Amino acid sequence: MKRLVIIVLAGVLLVVLLAFSMTYQVRFTEAAVLTTFGKASDDSLKLDPGLKFKWPSPIQSVTKYDTRLRVVQTRAQTQQTSDNRQIIVEAACFWRVKDPLRFFERFSVAGDRSADHFRKAQEIIESNLRSAIGTTSKFAMSDLFNVAGPTKLPDLEKAILSGLVVRETTAGGEKTVSLADYGIEAVDVGVTRVMLPEETTKAVFERMGASRDRLAAEIEAKGQAVAQAIRDTAENEARMIRAFAESRAQEIRKQGDREAATYLGQMNSNPELAVFLRRMEFLRDATAKRMTFVFPTSMPGFDLVKPDSLNGLKKGQIPEMPVLDRALSQQPAKQTEGGQ
Repeated sequence: MKRLVIIVLAGVLLVVLLAFSMTYQVRFTEAAVLTTFGKASDDSLKLDPGLKFKWPSPIQSVTKYDTRLRVVQTRAQTQQTSDNRQIIVEAACFWRVKDPLRFFERFSVAGDRSADHFRKAQEIIESNLRSAIGTTSKFAMSDLFNVAGPTKLPDLEKAILSGLVVRETTAGGEKTVSLADYGIEAVDVGVTRVMLPEETTKAVFERMGASRDRLAAEIEAKGQAVAQAIRDTAENEARMIRAFAESRAQEIRKQGDREAATYLGQMNSNPELAVFLRRMEFLRDATAKRMTFVFPTSMPGFDLVKPDSLNGLKKGQIPEMPVLDRALSQQPAKQTEGGQ
């Protein structure tokens, strides 16, 4: 009984080992190449996903490739533009295995594992990507750094993608082979970074600073010219206004002098009437508003409000003015001719 159990277990183990060695699975994201004694034919390519059967190794072996996109990125390298400027460019290539059978035939010499094949393929793509970046020399710096409008970076990326070819050395010389001959499809190329070298950046900043200083000086000079023009205009207008004001003031003074001369002449010809009129103006101005005054009638100018101030006056006669009479009596007598 014990021996039967051992035989059954051994049989099950053998079946499991045979099943493991005679089957393989292809996923949706994979493609497999089935080789017989290390040789691949057109029937060796397996693209349909699912469980597959094969002869045990070393009769047949399977190499599976992931057909999803992969990325190869270059290190930063200095390139020269068409206008002899130095820039630093980094780029990345997005690629995948397009023809697994041809990919196997090209890279099977790199090793038995698919990882060895991918590593060798990435080395070739990276090397050719660095060479293709040399097409930067066909573009000027203003094409890649254009603030006013769109840049030509997409054109540069297309040029790099078109330049991804493999150069093989044969007995007849060097020939150019496309990546498709290696079973590789370069889907796209992207410029991930474009920089200026440190010395170029410093020079650009210095030129920008000089340009800004020159622009500031021009604006300042224009501002000073405008300010000077405004000051000159203001001074001219001020001189004109002052001249007009002085001329007008002179005319007013002359007119005032003429009117004052007439008034003074009238006052000199009849001083009593002039004093009387001034006293009347004083009373009129003092009583213009409604108010109450308490004052003695002996004050100069208020003797006219006495009830009897106008008694005994004849027609055309001016009331007596004691204050004026006293003032006139105190004046020295005029000298006559001959000093008398």
